Amino acid sequence: MTQVRAKKYLGQHFLKDLEVARRIAESLELPVPTSVLEIGPGTGVLTQFLLQHPKVDLTAVEVDRESVVYLHTHFPQLKVIEGDFLKIDLKALFPDKFHIIGNLPYNISSQIFFKVLDNRDRIPSLVCMIQKEVAERMAAVHGNKTYGILSVLMQAFYSIDYLFTVHEHVFDPPPKVKSAVIRLTRNEVNELGCNEQLFKTVVKTAFNQRRKTMRNSLKPLVEKDHPMYADSLFDKRPEQLDVAAFIDLTNRVERAMRN
Repeated sequence: MTQVRAKKYLGQHFLKDLEVARRIAESLELPVPTSVLEIGPGTGVLTQFLLQHPKVDLTAVEVDRESVVYLHTHFPQLKVIEGDFLKIDLKALFPDKFHIIGNLPYNISSQIFFKVLDNRDRIPSLVCMIQKEVAERMAAVHGNKTYGILSVLMQAFYSIDYLFTVHEHVFDPPPKVKSAVIRLTRNEVNELGCNEQLFKTVVKTAFNQRRKTMRNSLKPLVEKDHPMYADSLFDKRPEQLDVAAFIDLTNRVERAMRN
């Protein structure tokens, strides 16, 4: 039997609990049969439930050669792409919309989310297991200390549900942190109503000095004596601003940068 060794450099922690895998698969809400991409199937513990799902047309992407061989052996009906999700051309792979699911490698989860954002109009939903701390941060509402860059950028285009916590002992090898399963569902926002690239810059600049007021944290973008800063909005700290406030802020910054 082909064996798969968890590789530290790939951040692999193989899920071994069938009940957790079943719950993850059932968290994928599909109104009609559709394409689903599983990221990092590993030894196929989640894969087996997805293959049984009546509405899932499953493709898997796996970077680990040992896992690819294992999957071909144990799930011959599975379409497996050997490669790095961060490098594959999603538009070439899926001409239409598709959903994503997976136990994501924790060391690249943020990069995966940013790629999802870049392809947001093609990805209606994503169900994934990630580090609990990151899941809490993504789902946090403004005013919460864990609210940050990832919260704002993802919540601009997705509704985020924290589904359930997963403990260390259900993995082999067990990670040093707890995990969580979250679901992202595309909202109805097509255009933010501001310069999207500047929006990202404003959010990142603000949270890079999250303990400071917006008046102080945005100095790298707009000089400190600009009249814009007279507004009470700039007395707030970044975690106090929701997505709509950051959109408004981006438009103010853009006007200020022109003057």
